[in-house]
Amino acid sequence: MKLFAEQIRQWVPVKEFKVLGTDGFGRSDSRKKLRHFFEVDRHFVVLAALEALADRGDIEPKVVAEAIVKFGINPEKRNPLDC
Repeated sequence: MKLFAEQIRQWVPVKEFKVLGTDGFGRSDSRKKLRHFFEVDRHFVVLAALEALADRGDIEPKVVAEAIVKFGINPEKRNPLDC
């Protein structure tokens, strides 16, 4: 659940704190589709990790761009929380 991780954020002593998760069902008929809809499936987890590494300067930003293409992620897609 995303809500729990957000609640403890202030006590986690790190700069980078990415929260992934879903706080409910009802939009999809399976967990796999739900995770994809809310952008927390395996591809989005990898992308979040790569973005964190790029933000720190550990990898080149082009690696993130390559992952977006490889995984077929639409960066212009509307935020699922706004749908």
